Amino acid sequence: MRKTIRYIVISIPVLILVFYLQKEKSPFGEKNTSFAISPENEISGIEFSDGRSTLDLNKKGDSWIVNKQFETRRSSILFILEILNGMEVKSPVTPELFEKEIVEKEIKPVRVKVSAKGRVIKSFLVYKTASNTYGNIMKLREGSKPFIVYVPGNNVDIGSAFTLNELFWQPYTVYNLLPSDVFSVTFENISDTGSSFRIENENQRLRLYDRSEELTGWDTSRLIRYISYFTHVPFESWALDLSSVEKERIKSQEPLYRISVTTAGGTKTVLTLWERSIDENGVLKSDTDRLWAKKDDSGEIIILRYTDIDPLLKKRAYFFPG
Repeated sequence: MRKTIRYIVISIPVLILVFYLQKEKSPFGEKNTSFAISPENEISGIEFSDGRSTLDLNKKGDSWIVNKQFETRRSSILFILEILNGMEVKSPVTPELFEKEIVEKEIKPVRVKVSAKGRVIKSFLVYKTASNTYGNIMKLREGSKPFIVYVPGNNVDIGSAFTLNELFWQPYTVYNLLPSDVFSVTFENISDTGSSFRIENENQRLRLYDRSEELTGWDTSRLIRYISYFTHVPFESWALDLSSVEKERIKSQEPLYRISVTTAGGTKTVLTLWERSIDENGVLKSDTDRLWAKKDDSGEIIILRYTDIDPLLKKRAYFFPG
């Protein structure tokens, strides 16, 4: 009987230890490293805050809405969901490294809250830094241990996805207008002003103008086709990595083209396009695949591929037979 009691007394602590080790699957302790969302939870909301502002992403039906105003870009949502569901600890961060790379550089964290079915199921802190190729150091709480976190098989900077910039989440679209939405288009070819033109589309009656007067003899089907090109014009990305000095340098240059579109409702948008240069082995060369561009008076620069914008870069002669 005494042996049985002694066996039970010894076995209970062992079982507790085994249970604890099974629960602590991570070598650093699950309580410190459980950043990923469990597969059984379907994410329905994500909140980013930095102490000054907040950005909300919420699922509505099959779509996601940013800050209750704009529909999001699908690829951006897929990217953040892949991170939240698949991220793992890459390595711990020593107190010395955290002090040097985060504290001394005064890097403020982005606080992330993830919701499912209307309640917060996970929260953590993201410190964006260049100290590692994955672009981030994370903590579960202020007093928790810091870790470099990554998504296995994905070498991109996952820290970039935890951004409060609304532009990142919105669709990369320059124009999304039906032909009936377009009242007028003015195309300015800055280096060849003789190729510039204006089209007016009032009550489905088309007119073509040069810089001063209405023209005749043009092909109706070509004007109709040109107006249809505004149905979907995407751009590649925002040039968010450009410094303010670089942006001002681009905007101070003479543009290649300027496209002004007025909708039937009276809204006017102006797209300005500049030549883009790229660095090839220390030599600046003209980029034959992409352009810099800016829409309206926005301070942000976008990157446009020629293949996407080329249908709109017509000369006036295009609209005439032969």
